[in-house]
Amino acid sequence: MMVTAAEILNASILIVDDQEANVSLLEQLLHEAGYTRVTSTMNPSEVCALHRKNCYDLILLDLQMPGMDGFQVMAGLQANDADGYLPVIVLTAQPGHKLHALQAGAKDFISKPFDLIEVKTRIHNMLEVRLLYKKLENYNKELEETVQERTAELRESEARYRSLTELASDWYWEQDENMNFTKVSGPVLEMLGIRVDALVERDTGSNQTDGWNETERAALQASILARQPFLDFVFSRVNADGSQQKFQVSGEPMFNHSCRFIGYRGIGVELTSKAQRR
Repeated sequence: MMVTAAEILNASILIVDDQEANVSLLEQLLHEAGYTRVTSTMNPSEVCALHRKNCYDLILLDLQMPGMDGFQVMAGLQANDADGYLPVIVLTAQPGHKLHALQAGAKDFISKPFDLIEVKTRIHNMLEVRLLYKKLENYNKELEETVQERTAELRESEARYRSLTELASDWYWEQDENMNFTKVSGPVLEMLGIRVDALVERDTGSNQTDGWNETERAALQASILARQPFLDFVFSRVNADGSQQKFQVSGEPMFNHSCRFIGYRGIGVELTSKAQRR
């Protein structure tokens, strides 16, 4: 990120001084240096309104003016400046005012009578810093907007994924690294032969393994414990009335950006129900 010479010369500058000779000298100096957007006022009470309208990149502000001095002008600018950055270089013939002006919010000072080389150098340096500040501020805003847009897109994508998953399967599920279910859609807990207190009531009066093909279910759970993906794994159980149910489940382990295992997610269907619907 850098500021070009053309950007500096195209910056907007306001000269505020009650002495016409000082205003003329600064205007001539800036125009000869190549600055193209220089305006001036000899009325300090106009400065705040002018800055609200034009958002100057730099204000050259005399401190000693009748009616309203430079310190009062800076106080008004700070109260109305939306970005919190006061782009002011004060003009003063009083050495004791320099520290006070910096404490009041000025970014730099130029001593009177003017040293023309010093004036050009301080103005150039101040504008470079100011324009860099604005570029950084704009970049941060654009970055924030981009993050918000990407977040919205991600949420929309996840919603579509969930919708398609629900259309393509009877169950969708996610587990954390401790194999606790964090998301469940459909009777997946029963299908996998796993019960979780946080999601289902514990049935202490029944045998949870009744009817399940333990060889098939053990093979499925072994894949999960080994952090392996599984695709269209079929297993079955026999119900109390002698009927048989068949299930098909697919799942994959999830890892974060540091490659740490954070759980499983998967989908499943009941093959028996699909066959009966046909």
